[in-house]
Amino acid sequence: MAATLPEPAVLLRAFLRVMLDEIVPKTRANVASGSKVFGASVHHKSPQLEVVTVGTNTETESPLLHGEIQTIQQFYKIPRAERPEAKDTVFFCTHEPCSLCLSGITWGGWNTFFYLFSYEDTRDAFDIPHDIKILEEVFRVPSTCAHESPSDLASRPLYNRTNAFFTSASCAELLAQVPDDSPDKPELEALWSEVRKVYGELSGTYQSQKGDKGIPMA
Repeated sequence: MAATLPEPAVLLRAFLRVMLDEIVPKTRANVASGSKVFGASVHHKSPQLEVVTVGTNTETESPLLHGEIQTIQQFYKIPRAERPEAKDTVFFCTHEPCSLCLSGITWGGWNTFFYLFSYEDTRDAFDIPHDIKILEEVFRVPSTCAHESPSDLASRPLYNRTNAFFTSASCAELLAQVPDDSPDKPELEALWSEVRKVYGELSGTYQSQKGDKGIPMA
């Protein structure tokens, strides 16, 4: 029987806490060396959402070592006898996954993932536009139908967030599902604000030195 995920407030609290407690310290060290601000974690699908592993972007070693890919690599280094099945865990990304990481999550066997910062956040707040550009340029293929206009093409989703392989959702959706009169809401909103402040600082550090480390798409 497939595991049932905890309620939205529990999920969101776990994701925000893992960002502040585990992902941010690793990200801070890697950003100092020139890597981007992206990270991820894997959690058991359980009431406690215990962390299985955490990873962050280390693209100064290789441009393929995005935060999600690093996390997947670490997950599969766990001895098989000790490693849960991917389908019995939930994947969390600090930022909506790029095309590489969407494929990595799919090939890795995860059927559920969440993210906090959207593609638009990544482009506008973090000044890293590559995710949207690649999905638009490579995957948003114009229809052969003569009646499709440029605006019709531009309005198409960049990927199917619910499909045969996985279901994805943003943390903004989770927060919206927490009732305004819930005692959890103020705590979650405070954590959300703290996370955004910290990532704004990390982004400033990255932007101040990007282009200096030989990364192809800085």
